[in-house]
Amino acid sequence: MGCFFSKKSKRKSPEKEERAPTTTSAETASTGNAVPLGNNSEEAPKQYSWDKREKVDPKDYMLTGLKDVTVGRLPSKLNGQQFVIQECENCNIYVFDHSATITIDDCVNCRIVLGPVKGSVFFRDCKDIKCVVACQQFRTRDCKKMEVFLCCATQPIIESSTGMKFGCFQYYYPELAFHFKDAGLSIFNNNWSNIHDFTPVSGETNWSLMPEDSPVLDFVPAPDPESDFKSVRVSADPARSIVPLTKGGRYKDSEESCLFVFFAGEYTTANARKLIDEATAKGFVLIQTKEVSMRPEDVKRVFQRDADDLTEWITKGPVIALEMNGDGVVEACKNIASEVFSGTKLFVSDNKNTSSQDVDNFFNFADMQMGL
Repeated sequence: MGCFFSKKSKRKSPEKEERAPTTTSAETASTGNAVPLGNNSEEAPKQYSWDKREKVDPKDYMLTGLKDVTVGRLPSKLNGQQFVIQECENCNIYVFDHSATITIDDCVNCRIVLGPVKGSVFFRDCKDIKCVVACQQFRTRDCKKMEVFLCCATQPIIESSTGMKFGCFQYYYPELAFHFKDAGLSIFNNNWSNIHDFTPVSGETNWSLMPEDSPVLDFVPAPDPESDFKSVRVSADPARSIVPLTKGGRYKDSEESCLFVFFAGEYTTANARKLIDEATAKGFVLIQTKEVSMRPEDVKRVFQRDADDLTEWITKGPVIALEMNGDGVVEACKNIASEVFSGTKLFVSDNKNTSSQDVDNFFNFADMQMGL
């Protein structure tokens, strides 16, 4: 058996040497009467779909080795491509577009805004970072002192990282809602406060939640009016944020919560936003939200006594569920349902004595459905 890396002999074998090229009858004929063999007409090379693609310059999808500058990408510049940020120091970085994945390596003292990311956002070996991030998966490794306003569809993971602080995503720019849709992310699936520490240290806390009233723009300022991003109209007002502001894992002010569920229809998202506005205007607090698909057996397990009336409503798409909290919230939500959403397909807790069970049944199911 020959070695894979052995060199081929340059000597011709006797058999090959005997095979001298033979001439054809056409070649032995006089030159004037020569008959060409085959077809000498030139054929155009075949065109494939990948030949017609616009050439991509990798430099358009990287920010590397920058210092003391404002940089990033405007809407429609990435269009779902991967992006890399590395070795930047004291920069303001704005990525106002959706992307496939983003990795951030070896950055120090930077303020970063990342538009919706279909896959993962991975910070490695970064220090003193303040950022606004929306993604499917969020991970950090070997990072120190990060403050993150986060929207994450799955459980955020930190590894070998310290001084990590998290708050709920609060941000707006005109194209952001479309970018969430393009990235396949739901604004109602946000696990920003459900952090998993892959490398916990006994007696130490590597992460915490930021104060509820933390103003985003105090951490990540809006683009400078003189920068290339001055045309992007940015707001961090919670009332304008594309993602609803939730209390998350913080301590609840009241023992009374209410489950409110909208079934799929033409205005499901708008109705959910309307409910949030109506309830928060009355002083109630939004704890958490979820958008998930349900099967008939799921309806029976979650809604139990009301399942028969609700099963037919799940066939048109995912449901949107919200947990509102505050003394008297159940009665208030029932009134909102009858006054504002008359004729809309919905479920609302009927009794404050059983409403906490309604909340637990639904969100335990949703977390299992999403693998949380």
